[in-house]
Amino acid sequence: MQRPLPWFWIGLLLLILVVPTPAGRLLLDLVGGLTLTLLGLPLLLGTAGFLTWQIRQRRLRTCPACGFRAIGLEQCPACGSPFDPSSGLGGGAPAGAPGVDASTVTIDVEVIQDSD
Repeated sequence: MQRPLPWFWIGLLLLILVVPTPAGRLLLDLVGGLTLTLLGLPLLLGTAGFLTWQIRQRRLRTCPACGFRAIGLEQCPACGSPFDPSSGLGGGAPAGAPGVDASTVTIDVEVIQDSD
C-alpha cells in the first residue's frame, strides 16, 4: 500500500518560505549558504590544487644528461649525474642546449617553393 504524500507538511514549508517571517528568512539564508558552499568549495579546492602544482613544478630540477626531473636532490636518481648547481630550484637548461642564451640566437628559415 502506498503512503500518501504529506501535503500538510509540504504546504506548511511553502507557507514559511513564501510568507516573510523570521523562520522563512532563516530557511532561505540556510539554503542559500549551503548552495554557495556546494558551488564554491570545488572552485576553491581546484584553485588551491592548481597553485600547489605550480609551486611544485618550479621546485623541480631537470637533469642535463637524461632529462629526469626531481626535487631536492644533488644527483639524478635515474642516471647518477650531478644536477647543475647554478640552476637553483626548478632550473637547468633543457638537455642538448646548455648555456645558450636565447636572446643572442638567430634562427634562419629558408622557404623552398615547389615549381609546378
